[in-house]
Amino acid sequence: MLELQTLPSSCASRRSDPTCARCDARPHSVCGALSPENLLKLDAVAEGMTYAPGQTLVHEGDAADHLFNVTSGSVRVYKLLADGRRQITGFLFAGDFLGLAAGDRHAFTAEAIEPSTACRFRRGEYQALVRETPDLERALFARARHELAAAQNQMLLLGRKTAQERIASFLLDLPSHDPLREAPDGHVRLPMTRTEIADYLGLTIETVSRVLTKLKTAGVVRLLALNELRIERPERLRAIAEGEA
Repeated sequence: MLELQTLPSSCASRRSDPTCARCDARPHSVCGALSPENLLKLDAVAEGMTYAPGQTLVHEGDAADHLFNVTSGSVRVYKLLADGRRQITGFLFAGDFLGLAAGDRHAFTAEAIEPSTACRFRRGEYQALVRETPDLERALFARARHELAAAQNQMLLLGRKTAQERIASFLLDLPSHDPLREAPDGHVRLPMTRTEIADYLGLTIETVSRVLTKLKTAGVVRLLALNELRIERPERLRAIAEGEA
């Protein structure tokens, strides 16, 4: 059951503190570019949502009536092929926006990987606010450019890189996408499963496990737990990612 509530402990209640001064996600989000006055306007159209692991934010094919700003946790975005195979197109973390490029209907499904929170906005109300708030419009344009660059990098990852290069690139890139989970240098948190990594990188789970084992044996990474590892030889991993090893 979806729970509708004021914003979670990681993000101040928008009703009692409209400046969102304690919201950890704000510096990493489009709302970080807004003045206090415009934050009040954004607050008026925002709903704070919480999601349990596996709970859906949007379903593929649903009417695109809402947009979402992730404020904590992590989300997988994917599309199912006709034969039932799943292609994960991205992982979202605090500050990421969902639904920005949607047409009349959502082209993908988005599900929480772990306990997550998001600000939800009715599309019509949000678009009206964008039209009267240049700062928000500019922030969304910048976010759209970022998403386009990410899509181009993903095309390169899937189209030209080997399995080992894909996984090395993924491990190097992932920490920068999760701004609320600061970790010691070299530590990589993996909230997603090996299967989800495989579905994102266009590989099989066996290939993912085999490459991780190979990297571990070579001393490039150290597996600390099922969902955490440490990069022991970053230069070596970077060379692998760039096809130089």
